[in-house]
Amino acid sequence: MQSLLNRDISPSCKYCLLGRMSPDKKSILCVKRGVMSLESSCRRFKYDPLKRQPPRLPKIGQFSREDFE
Repeated sequence: MQSLLNRDISPSCKYCLLGRMSPDKKSILCVKRGVMSLESSCRRFKYDPLKRQPPRLPKIGQFSREDFE
């Protein structure tokens, strides 16, 4: 499982400090380069750990109190 603060993440505009998600969520609006695709990157990439979405945990089935006795 990857840590959210892992610095070994491949550069991607969707994790960059300089980029913002467009309203249609299909591209990134970059301060330096303009409109970029989600997976593109440039040399000005600065990792922002707060933009990472952790993977959702699988749902656990319904258990009753007797299951744990």
